[in-house]
Amino acid sequence: MPDHSIVEKSAVALRALIGARQLSPVELLDACISRIEDINPRVNAVTATCFERARDEARRAEQAVMAGAPLGLLHGLPIGIKDLEETEGLLTTYGSAIYRSNIPARDNVLVARLRRAGAIVAGKTNVPEMGAGANSRNTVWGATGNPFNPLLNAGGSSGGSAAALACDLLPLCSGSDTGGSLRIPAAKCGVVGFRPSPGLVPSERKLLGWTPISVVGPMGRDVADTVLQLRASAGMDSSDPLSYPLGDDPFATLPDIDLSQLRIGYTEDFGVCDVDNDIRAVFRKKIAAIRPHVKTCEQIDVDMGEAHRCFDVIRAESFFTGFDAAYRRDPSSLGPNTRANYELGAAMKLADTAWAHSEQTRIFRRFQAQFSRFDLILSPTTPVSPFPWSQLYLKEINGVELENYYRWLALTYVVTLATNPSISLPCGTDHRQMPFGLQVTGAFRADRHLLGCAAALENLFDGSDELRRPRPDLQQLRRSEVDLKSIVTDSPQPAGAPAPTAVAGGPAV
Repeated sequence: MPDHSIVEKSAVALRALIGARQLSPVELLDACISRIEDINPRVNAVTATCFERARDEARRAEQAVMAGAPLGLLHGLPIGIKDLEETEGLLTTYGSAIYRSNIPARDNVLVARLRRAGAIVAGKTNVPEMGAGANSRNTVWGATGNPFNPLLNAGGSSGGSAAALACDLLPLCSGSDTGGSLRIPAAKCGVVGFRPSPGLVPSERKLLGWTPISVVGPMGRDVADTVLQLRASAGMDSSDPLSYPLGDDPFATLPDIDLSQLRIGYTEDFGVCDVDNDIRAVFRKKIAAIRPHVKTCEQIDVDMGEAHRCFDVIRAESFFTGFDAAYRRDPSSLGPNTRANYELGAAMKLADTAWAHSEQTRIFRRFQAQFSRFDLILSPTTPVSPFPWSQLYLKEINGVELENYYRWLALTYVVTLATNPSISLPCGTDHRQMPFGLQVTGAFRADRHLLGCAAALENLFDGSDELRRPRPDLQQLRRSEVDLKSIVTDSPQPAGAPAPTAVAGGPAV
């Protein structure tokens, strides 16, 4: 029988045990598969799997260890890949009925790098349709439930990855972020999601290669695990025109940060974001707990201009580019979120896009000025506690109706517009005893310094009952009878669409 306690160890610890010949990659994979089979039906985080192929790779990884061969950074570590990334021989649906039988012939750049570093792809993780929105539910796989309450949403669009990490299904999972898709699910599930500077981790699937708003990046249960995955995936690639050379592994060590010298600016709402009053109160308590440990902790006043309209236009550009052919063929094949973004883009003019890119430049320059006074900017990651996944998106905050389905993502997408690196750290619980995520934003291109600060803050939080990372009650989760596969959908699948299938030797989970 697999040792179930193995899966609860950090990825860094597991990699060290493998390298020291104290843990077999086969044993680790079997433990992960056992945990997936036990817990995944309760959260629906992992979708298509390839367990038999993964077992073959784990056996080869074990042989390499015993032979004394050079080992990669992620050697023998099972990983979940977000279902927006192409995986050779493994079903990639993008959460869309259009791609229910899509089996790519090759890995994209991100996945290929993770494999070269020794990671073993065990399966895919759930997403909203086409990654649109922050509620990971779709008509192919169903909904991902929050590990702390499976009736509630796990965030998105990297919701499957965040839930899988929170439940220790896998030691590592990949993610991506446009309006907050790494940070929001990390906050909802009590794990770490890091949005790197554009180009630090190359993204091959961007059709608009020069846009800085869409990035791929790592998720982990702590900062060190997140950095481990980052080290294996960062660096220049010709598929991404924003990527750049890094030299000798700049993230091999992080700077040693003295919290007592740290200058922190904080904001509840960036002056433009709707935030639930209870979340505001929770955030104030977190800031009060942090303040005695740092040099300065001051509220900031930053001019984010017309950030909402700016993000609307730039986001719509990407959706128009990506879904023009599908929309022209059959608009009903796209779900309501994807379709709404496409139609917004289709209605725009050159004047709209020119204005939006100019406004983003103005926002960028004003935002960077904050870092002449502060090392970090802290904010809540999300404006509300997790809401039911049966509700496609959040419609109001404090009784005020929101303008569109993604306006509740504003706390993260205003930072996206500024292009600064940003990380969501688990920071205790909120007023409903659900995970609370603290968004920590660093200076322009200062990814390494930000991660060093995040590690120092995480160490501080670990010593506090109020601030440390919460863990889901898996015994209680096992008793859940929530049906996550049979969701009420807003976009019926096309007639005659085939059922999703896993490939390469594993059943669909």
